[in-house]
Amino acid sequence: MSFNNLDQLYRSVIMDHYKNPRNKGSLETDAVTIDMNNPTCGDRIHLTLKVNDGVVEDAKFDGEGCSISMSSASMMTQIIKGKKVEEALELADIFSKMMMGEEYSDKYDLEDVEALQGVSQFPARIKCATLAWKAMEKGVKE
Repeated sequence: MSFNNLDQLYRSVIMDHYKNPRNKGSLETDAVTIDMNNPTCGDRIHLTLKVNDGVVEDAKFDGEGCSISMSSASMMTQIIKGKKVEEALELADIFSKMMMGEEYSDKYDLEDVEALQGVSQFPARIKCATLAWKAMEKGVKE
């Protein structure tokens, strides 16, 4: 697949998550709630997590922001559901390394999250992509 076609595929995946977000909403009972924002661009996220016996049973988000931050939140909530807290934190570390253009573990299938790899080429957008992941890290550590 040519670079142009791959770039277009990734843009399509990002826009699909932006226009049709997965896990949008809020969990009402027994949920950890995290509110974070990126003052640089105005992105904000309200993340709710249901964690039982060290497993992320459910994750939902709400908020406002650019296509990068909202699609990243959608992808993140999808990939961490059903994972042990340690695995969710490992995924956050892998994502952070991917955003910094560093080598990262291929221990997990990153699924749609890989579409955000190109964000590493735009330093001003990295905070947009990592906002939901930072909120999740904060939430599971509480």
